[in-house]
Amino acid sequence: MKNRIRVARAEVRMTQQQLADATGVSRQTINAIESGKFVPSTILALKIAATFGQAVEELFQLEDGD
Repeated sequence: MKNRIRVARAEVRMTQQQLADATGVSRQTINAIESGKFVPSTILALKIAATFGQAVEELFQLEDGD
């Protein structure tokens, strides 16, 4: 699964720590999601999308083989 969280953060000048605080997870979790090492739960994906005021589909996309 690929995502555009890093881009969305840059657009609003938000740090990984600020996103982590807003969604109730650690900065390391945000880093792992951004780097594709961790796939967030549905609840966390919804929280991230709500933080940016975007739909989940705008931030997360399936790749071939997912």
